Amino acid sequence: MNQLKKNLKAVAKDLKRLTQKTDKMIKRLEKLEKKAQVTKKPKTKAVKKVVVKKRAKLSASGTVLATIKRSRKGIDTATLKKKTGFKVRSVDNIIYRLKKEGKIKSAGRGLYVKA
Repeated sequence: MNQLKKNLKAVAKDLKRLTQKTDKMIKRLEKLEKKAQVTKKPKTKAVKKVVVKKRAKLSASGTVLATIKRSRKGIDTATLKKKTGFKVRSVDNIIYRLKKEGKIKSAGRGLYVKA
C-alpha cells in the first residue's frame, strides 16, 4: 500500500510537470501565432507603372514637309539642308517623293511650297 501511494504521488508529480510543460508550449505557440498575424498583411496588388508613350518622331519626309509648310514664301534646297540637317542627296530624294505624292509643288527652280 505504501508503495502504491509513492507510485501515485510520482505519477501525480509527473502529470503536474507535463501540464506545466504543455502550458508553456501553448503560450509559445500563441506568441508565434500573434507574430504571424501581425506580420501577415493583406497583399496589395502590384501597381502597374503607367507607360508614358513616347511621341513618334517624324519621318525624314515628315520633317522636310513640316519645314516647307512653315515657310510662307517657299524654301530652297540649301535652306532645307541647313534646317533639317540632312545631306543634299537625301533632301533631293525626299523632295522628289513629296512632289510625286502631290504634297508640295515647285514655285520656281529649287524653290518649294506646300501644295
